[in-house]
Amino acid sequence: MVEENLIKRLIASIKCDVCGQCYEVDNIDVLDHREDLWFLRIICSACHAQCLVAAVIKEDKVTEVITDLTEAELDGFRNASILTSDDVLDIHNFLKQFDGDFSGFFSQK
Repeated sequence: MVEENLIKRLIASIKCDVCGQCYEVDNIDVLDHREDLWFLRIICSACHAQCLVAAVIKEDKVTEVITDLTEAELDGFRNASILTSDDVLDIHNFLKQFDGDFSGFFSQK
């Protein structure tokens, strides 16, 4: 059975239609649910807009992954280190100064 906490965290990733802020878990109330259908009341903590949500959330259904990667390539990504905000900042700083000469860049290595 899907936990209420999981449902609240899932809904908290959605943005308010009125002001664009993400909802907070504490402002999401599960009113009821019947099988896969959940009824929730959400109050935006930023603009105080209220909405009622009916969400169909199914569990135990694995989505098939369609890819042209080999199993070895997929394993390589599974075992790769997680990209950090520092990594993103490093590439941002690099691209800010990069002149677009890939041939020259790769010949330096």
